[in-house]
Amino acid sequence: MAALKGTAFNFPGQKSVYHGKVRDVYNINDEYLVMVVTDRISAFDVILPEGIPFKGQVLNQIANKFLDATADLVPNWKLESPDPNVTVGHYADPFKVEMVIRGYCTGHAWREYRDGKRTICGVPMPDGMREHDKFPEPLITPTTKAEHGHDEDISREEIVAQGLVSEEDYVQLEDYTRKLFRRGTEMAAEMGLILVDTKYEFGKKDGKIILIDEINTPDSSRYFYAEGYEERQDRGNEQKQLSKEFVRQWLISNGFQGKEGQQMPQMPEAFVDEVSERYIELYERITGEKFVKSDTSGIEQRIEKNVLKFLNK
Repeated sequence: MAALKGTAFNFPGQKSVYHGKVRDVYNINDEYLVMVVTDRISAFDVILPEGIPFKGQVLNQIANKFLDATADLVPNWKLESPDPNVTVGHYADPFKVEMVIRGYCTGHAWREYRDGKRTICGVPMPDGMREHDKFPEPLITPTTKAEHGHDEDISREEIVAQGLVSEEDYVQLEDYTRKLFRRGTEMAAEMGLILVDTKYEFGKKDGKIILIDEINTPDSSRYFYAEGYEERQDRGNEQKQLSKEFVRQWLISNGFQGKEGQQMPQMPEAFVDEVSERYIELYERITGEKFVKSDTSGIEQRIEKNVLKFLNK
């Protein structure tokens, strides 16, 4: 099982390539973006040295399912998925903020809450909450989009004051974010899952806001199993979840949280396989479809051939 750790294509009309934490994004004449979803995995804003077989395919195909399932709510960038690891779509100017939305007091929200804070990104959180309790209403807690290093919490007021997004556009971003989260929550519930929190990214094309990048994948979202959620909360037990959180917990238990001076632990092969199976499990749980593993021998040649076929149309 080969893992796709990175790409270095040179497509016709290619103006630039951006290598993100997980995705390699090729700009074709400021008209199309070719997004190659690799098998890289990041945690604490650091790319881990090992690739996770089939992770890129899982992320790409889940994102495609949700892009198609929400196109009636929000216009998005997708044109076609010519390869299991690739989506091709419209080029857009991205907003420099990510729209994070949280339905539960979990992860970063809980860590802030546990430390005594009762607001996050300028949004109040009620008193008396336990870890993984549901918020009365989902909270929108935006972050900056850092080119390097950590994304930072930012309030709506700061976003507008800094000129990152106009007031008018921000109102639209919040509306789209709530609509997408509601649809994602409904789709997860149909499959026995709870969409706990997620993030959406948006850009502008021809003066219109469109949804870009991935959507509701285990890299950008956290899911709980719905069955037994209440009982686990009542007993004070950990929630059973499908997300990258277990990778973060493994890193923490091995002395790494992305802080200066900390040594990245080596992931054993058995753990890499476990992570791969977790991603496949989420795919099957969230889509209700059997995951079909693509042939990973010569994966780069396969991707190049399929993208060229699309571009030559």
